[in-house]
Amino acid sequence: MDRSAVASFRPLPAPSAVLELFKPITWFPPMWAFGCGVISSGANLGERWPMALAGIILAGPLICATSQAVNDWYDRHVDAINEPNRPIPSGRIPGQWGLWIAIGWTVVSMLWALALGPWVFGAAVVGMALAWVYSAPPLRLKQSGWWGPAACALSYEGITWFTGAAVMLAALPNPQILIIAALYSFGAHGIMVLNDFKAIEGDRQTGVRSLPVQLGVDKAAKVACAVMLAPQAVVIALLLAWGQPLHAIAVTVSFGIQIYLMARLVTDPRKLAPWFNGTGVLLYVLGMLVSAFALGGLAGAGS
Repeated sequence: MDRSAVASFRPLPAPSAVLELFKPITWFPPMWAFGCGVISSGANLGERWPMALAGIILAGPLICATSQAVNDWYDRHVDAINEPNRPIPSGRIPGQWGLWIAIGWTVVSMLWALALGPWVFGAAVVGMALAWVYSAPPLRLKQSGWWGPAACALSYEGITWFTGAAVMLAALPNPQILIIAALYSFGAHGIMVLNDFKAIEGDRQTGVRSLPVQLGVDKAAKVACAVMLAPQAVVIALLLAWGQPLHAIAVTVSFGIQIYLMARLVTDPRKLAPWFNGTGVLLYVLGMLVSAFALGGLAGAGS
C-alpha cells in the first residue's frame, strides 16, 4: 500500500471519544427545561408518555449533543489552549471526523424532531440553527459577549421549555407558558456569562469577546447576577397576579437565597463561579420547576 495513503488514513473515533465530544453533563439543563415544559402544560402524561420521552431524548442526547460537537469542532483551536485533552485537540477524534459527526447528528436530530409534530420540528429547527450560528463562521455568535450567551440561553431554556409543552399539547402553548419560558430564558443569559469565566485566557488569545473579557471579571459577574435576578422578580409578580401565592412564595425564597450567594460570588467571581453554579444555579432551576407546577395548576383549573 502506498505510504502516503497510509499516512492520510484516519481511523474511526472510539465510541468513548464520541460520547465525550457530546458532553453528556451538558444535557441536563435542556432536559430539565423540557420537563418543566411538560409539567407546565397541565396535560396528563397518559398515552403521551412515549412522546414526552422522545422529546427528552431530542433535547439532550440529540440537539444538545449536536451543539457540543459543533462547538468543539469550531473551537478546536481555542480548546487546544483551554482544554487540550478534549477529543478533537487531543487527536482522539482525528481529521474531519468532528465535523462529520456534527453534521450527521444534526440530520438524525431533525428526522427525530419531524416525527414529533410540526411545532416540535419548528422549535428544533430554530434550536439547531442557533447551535450552528453560535459556533460557526461567519456569524459565530459566541464571539459576542451579548449575543452568544443569549443564543445559548434561548436554546437551553426557552426553546426546550416551549418544546416540552408543545409535545404534550400537540399545539401552540398558551401565552402564560410562553411568558414564563421567555423570562427564565432571559435569566439564563447570566448563567451563560458565568460559564465564560473558565475560558478567559483562551478567549483573549483567540479574539472571543466574552463579557468577562470585555468588562472584566468583577463587572461581568455583577451584570450576570442582575440578569439572573430581574426576570425572577417578574416571575414572582406574575405568579401572584395569576393567583398562585404559594408558588410565588417558594420562588421568592429561592430568589432571596440566590441574592445571599451572589453577595459572596462577587467577592471573587473567577474562583467562586463553579461553586455558584452548584448552588445558586441549582436554586434558579428549582424556581423553574416550581413555576412550571404553578402553570400546570392554572392549565388544569382552566380546563
